[in-house]
Parts: sequence; C-alpha cells; structure tokens
Amino acid sequence: MSMQVVEKSGEGLSRVYGVTVPVKDLNDRLEARIAEITPTLNIKGFRPGKVPPAHVKRLYGKQLMSEVLEATLSETTQKVLEDNKLRPAGEPELKPEGDLQGVIDGKADLAYEISVDLMPEFEPVDPATLSLTRPVYEPTDAEVDEAVEELAKQNRTYETKTGKTVKAKDGDMVVIDFVGRIDGEAFEGGSATDVELVLGSGQFIPGFEDQLVGAKPDSDVEVKVTFPADYQAANLAGKEAVFETKVKEVKAPAESKADDAFAERLGVENLEKLKELLKTNLEQQYAGASRFKLKRALLDELDSKHDFPLPPKMVEAEFASIWSQVQQDKEAGNLPEDDAKKSDEQLESEYRKIAERRVRLGLVLAEIGRANNVQVTDQELGEAIRREAIKYGPQAQQVFELLRQNPNAQAQLRAPIFEDKVVDLIVEKAKVEDKKVDKDELLKEDDLPAGYEG
Repeated sequence: MSMQVVEKSGEGLSRVYGVTVPVKDLNDRLEARIAEITPTLNIKGFRPGKVPPAHVKRLYGKQLMSEVLEATLSETTQKVLEDNKLRPAGEPELKPEGDLQGVIDGKADLAYEISVDLMPEFEPVDPATLSLTRPVYEPTDAEVDEAVEELAKQNRTYETKTGKTVKAKDGDMVVIDFVGRIDGEAFEGGSATDVELVLGSGQFIPGFEDQLVGAKPDSDVEVKVTFPADYQAANLAGKEAVFETKVKEVKAPAESKADDAFAERLGVENLEKLKELLKTNLEQQYAGASRFKLKRALLDELDSKHDFPLPPKMVEAEFASIWSQVQQDKEAGNLPEDDAKKSDEQLESEYRKIAERRVRLGLVLAEIGRANNVQVTDQELGEAIRREAIKYGPQAQQVFELLRQNPNAQAQLRAPIFEDKVVDLIVEKAKVEDKKVDKDELLKEDDLPAGYEG
C-alpha cells in the first residue's frame, strides 16, 4: 500500500506525523474485500456465490469500507513506527483530518495525524553500585506475652451473676431485649432480643451503655439517648430516642488465664505453640514494615540517580489520575491537614512533581527489569486474579472469569507484581546493611503527601 508520510513536529520526546493514503488504494482494498466475502453470501434472488459485486457494494459497502479503514490505520501507523525506528511510550494518538464522509464513500484520500511520545534513551544505574540501609526490629518476649494476654481478653468468657444484690458494673456483660422509639413511634432496626452487650465496650451509641450500669437482672430500664449528628443512618442522625430495655441477665467476666487449656480452646496444642505462632505473626508484621522502608529508601535513591526527559503524555495521564483523587478527597473533606491549607496552584505544582517522580521511577524499574529479563509468570498473574476475585465474595467466580478476559485489568494487576520483582532483584544485587532500630522508629509513618509511593 502506498502512503505519504510527513514529519510535522519533532520536539523533545514528542513526534507528530501526517499520513495520507490515496483513495485508489482504499477502493482497491474494498474491491478485494468484496471479492473475498461474495462466495460466502446468501442473498435472496441470487445463486450462492453469484451475487454481482456492485450489489454487494450497495448492501455492505459502508460497513466493509469501515473495516478497510480500521485495518489501514493500524497497518500504516505500525509502518510509520517501524520505518522511523520509534520506541513509543504508550499508544499513539490518531486524529483524522479532512472529509471523513468522503473517505467512507470512497471519494477522498485518507489523511490523518499520528501523535506519539517516545521512550527516553537512558542508562539505568547498576544495582550493584547502590548502598542501602534496612531498619530491622525483633519482637521481644514481653511483646509476645502481651499479645497472648490481649488474645485471652478478646476470647474471655462470661458467667452469670446470681444473688439478691447483683448489679451490672463497667466491664460486665448484660443480656438485653429492647425497643427503640422516636416521638413514641418504634423505628426500623431499633428493636432486638437477647443482645449480649459488654458495658464500656463502646459497641452502642454514646450514653446507652452508661445508663445500664447499676441495672439488676430481670429489671426494666428506660434508656434515653441522642443519636450522633454524623450517625450513618441519616434518618436517625441527631434525633432523640428512648429505648425500653429489659435486662435479662448480668454476667461477669471469668478470669481469663493464658494457659495450655486456653490455647487448646483456640485449637492450638499448648501455650508454647500459641506463643510461637504469635511471635511468627509479629515477625512477619515487622518484616513487612522493614521491606516497606527499604523500598522507600531504594525508590528515593533511584529517583535521585536519574534525570532524563519524560514522555509528556505519560506524565499528563499520571497527573490526571492523582489530581482526580485529590479533587474527590477535597470535596469529601478528606484532604490531609497540610494539603487543606494550600491553594490549588500549590497543590497542582506539588502533585505534578509526584506524577513526574512516579513516571521516572516506573521507566527506571521497567528498564532494569528489561535488562535483567524479569517476567511475571502466568501462575503469578493467575494468583493475583484469584486474590482480587475473592474480595467479591459470592460473585468471586464471575469476577475471576471477567478479569481473565480483560487485558487492561490484567495489566493493572501485573504492574505491582513486576515492580516488586524488580525491587527484590535490585535489593539482592545492592549492598544492604541491616540496622537495628526500636519498634516506634520502624512503624513510624513517614511524612509524605498521599500518592508519593509507587
């Protein structure tokens, strides 16, 4: 196929090409397509395979020309990229020019513009030259004991109090029935029976539990409360309500001893084994925090060691995604305190820098991954799809199938796996020194604007 190509602009990493395909070539391709499908057509009044091409063109010409144009755009764009030895950063943008209806009618040349951003040429840093510090912290025996005590507290049992002078106190459990009324009318969701409520647990709205302190078994208490102004059910928010409450039982917490019998109740052989499990759990938690801090330090290091031009469309797309989240947070009143004080201009300039950092780091990690042949296996991707699908509970199987058929969703799931594999590869090759820190330092959140990671 003949085509004319003109480079219209070539500044930095952006290129714009004008492409023209003569109308004769398009019509030749249309005739070839008509000849190809004619033998397969069954049209009333004609023997199979004997339909005149002019009749096929009358019936299906526009539809077939659309197919021809789509194929032509794809082929010519690919050829422009190959002939100019371009490595595009993202999909090229195509913009038709001139009389599009004339093109579909087979009367005008196809003219269009290709805008494409190029991948920058740069030499990524050699991972072996990097020096990093990994903060580490080991859980102490006292912490493990504390975790056991906490578990015992969460799993404590309650025994019914008996006697004439029994009264509910803070920390006791009451078994209650209640009916809630607003202006004398019972409201939906305001009644329940045999509810177990630990006084002082903050399970019910403020003021409810306090009024049951001192209640006796088999007694009636009128609990008067005001629903909080920000209560999740808007029809109840800020309203005054009266709950007619029957206290059926008062139970006291049984002494919760962390011993072998307690471990067995939780399905573990003995207390020693339970402590081992909790210690492993804490170790994994601290190892995760260590890795997060090390990755942050590594990304900072990579960011400071590379400076090259960035593909403008990539930065724009990344910024647009961050900015729409910032705007949503702003409307919902969820902006971090520091950000809320800044003007839109200030925020825009800061978040644009974050977008640039993300794109730069993405390109550096991709290049290091490419140079070291880092691949995401089908098995790893399948596992990620399964984990994502499980979040949807009963619809998991449906979501799993949808994700398996959606290349965009797969690309989104593949990206973080690829990034983690490249980070692991760099950490393996770099000089990493472990530095013992205390727990607070390890778990301290770094002061960073939202979205700086990644």
